[in-house]
Amino acid sequence: MIRAGAGRLAAVLLLAAIPSGCYSFQAGTGLTGVQTIAIQPFENNTSRLELTQDVQDILLRQLPGSLGLRIAGEEIADVVVRGTITSYDLVSPNYRPGQQGQAAQVLQRQVVLTVGVEILNMQERTVLWQSSSIRAQGEYLESTETEDVGKQEALEVLIQQIVDGAQSNW
Repeated sequence: MIRAGAGRLAAVLLLAAIPSGCYSFQAGTGLTGVQTIAIQPFENNTSRLELTQDVQDILLRQLPGSLGLRIAGEEIADVVVRGTITSYDLVSPNYRPGQQGQAAQVLQRQVVLTVGVEILNMQERTVLWQSSSIRAQGEYLESTETEDVGKQEALEVLIQQIVDGAQSNW
């Protein structure tokens, strides 16, 4: 029994002594020298004025960490994110037709948010990534949830699409 335990201990010590290899991992964008990000408030071409703040809040809260960057002022940031909210729509993809003379019963609604986004490298004065029409949707049940539930889901999808797009180019 002692020899088996000693053998295991020797194996663990041997594995600990072996160098971990030539690979290293560093969180971030993969762009040399890019460490900071500024996020401009998006232009809002909809009648929903609160969307400017809603989009700004979620971008500031989630985008820097997702890309491995720190927030900075626009004048000193390595990259700047800017964009335009082009549409906000409520659609009813799931409903039950009404009986003769009755209105249809909406079972489910969707919030559909469309934005254009641009990420600029301020050091090199280049566009790192852009999309003129990111479409993010969130769903909510008409009978038990509010539009805010669908809007929050659409905003989460928006952030993920921006992160995916940015990382696909970096």
